[in-house]
Amino acid sequence: MAKVQAVDEQCPVELGLNILSGKWKLKILWHLSKGTIRFNELQRLLGNITTKTLTEQLRELEEQGIILRTVFPEVPPRVEYSLSEIGCTLKPILGGLCEWGKTYQEYQRRQ
Repeated sequence: MAKVQAVDEQCPVELGLNILSGKWKLKILWHLSKGTIRFNELQRLLGNITTKTLTEQLRELEEQGIILRTVFPEVPPRVEYSLSEIGCTLKPILGGLCEWGKTYQEYQRRQ
């Protein structure tokens, strides 16, 4: 209950920034916004992220309820990641951020 209270007491913008902050989380969420992805594919898409760092970031996002981790009972094990219901609400924000980035790139070209 203390954790819920702490979240309730935070400024919503600060809360969002705390959850999404870091070098990798927005990049991870951007790729997951396009659909379900397996761990190795996500690591390949992200480029120079270590296995340890990706694992940590995915665990944090899963603990926060932003993403879902699905383990299939196969050999070798297959694990897939996707956005949760609340994670899907980030899609318009991620899309807006992408559009803003494009606008800013164009702005910089004109300078």
